[in-house]
Amino acid sequence: MTAVSTPRTDPVPAIVAESEITANLRQHAEAARGAFASNTERALRADVVIFTGWCTREDRQALPASAEIVAAFIDAMAASKAPATVRRYVSSVATFHRAAAVANPCEAQVVKLALKRMHRERGLAQAQAAPLNDVLVARMLAAAGSTLRDLRNKALLTVAYTTLCRRSELVALQRADLESESDGFGTVTIRRSKTDQEGAGEVAPITPDAMRHVKAWIDAAGIEGDALFRGVLKGGRVAGALDAGDVARIFKAMAGKAGLTAEETARISEHSTRIGASQDMVRYGAELPAIMQAGRWTTPVMVARYTRRLTARRSAAVQIADRRAQF
Repeated sequence: MTAVSTPRTDPVPAIVAESEITANLRQHAEAARGAFASNTERALRADVVIFTGWCTREDRQALPASAEIVAAFIDAMAASKAPATVRRYVSSVATFHRAAAVANPCEAQVVKLALKRMHRERGLAQAQAAPLNDVLVARMLAAAGSTLRDLRNKALLTVAYTTLCRRSELVALQRADLESESDGFGTVTIRRSKTDQEGAGEVAPITPDAMRHVKAWIDAAGIEGDALFRGVLKGGRVAGALDAGDVARIFKAMAGKAGLTAEETARISEHSTRIGASQDMVRYGAELPAIMQAGRWTTPVMVARYTRRLTARRSAAVQIADRRAQF
């Protein structure tokens, strides 16, 4: 990050020399190197660019910014961005100010009120990606062909569904992380994840039906080491590891080939297999602790969000429906 200086049209909490801010940012960047996931760093940089760009266009000071500037930024972003996105922007702005060692405007009451105002107008709920459950996964597999790229796609989809891996975890998997068991099952070591930034590592199971697709891909591609999931070039040449952004694109392409509508396909994301798998676990009777373990969630919040329509069918109102007086 670099210090940003735009004309000062709003009062700021404290006057800090621009050279000092720049030095603080450089020192923070050096100290924080390697401390955060690359996706986290990339998102932070992108959010700061959005905030500073808005400040420049509005002739406001971005660093240090006043609480009134951040509140105005929230109001402006809320008109077109999802509430969850705006909340992330504010978090990044706060990080930006902490890195510069200046007062954090996001702690002010006027900023909190701006967020409350946004939530009252737009709601807290965020749009959820379409789930890819077992029925849709089977349909997408059936529609896939037998080219090397198809074999890769089928292996990627089934591993994503059975392990509930996030996209960053999927593309980081190595051939050495995979182990086969005598009963047809497999396991894969997830060396680092969103909930395991220290790299302690976790092991996830791969079911026999998914392992068949994984082995078909490995044998056809001749993968012996390094990345498990790789690009496939024209002519069937195997390239380097997939990028995290490729995961959703592959899922969408498979969905379109399986006959899903354009609207349905547009709602598919890299999270769709995690959502679909967690919903299937509820539907087939798995308990919350087991679901949290499968998805490597540290709190039940996301499980509850993904499965709330299914768990609603288990409420007391449903349990007595066939015994109470009928309307």
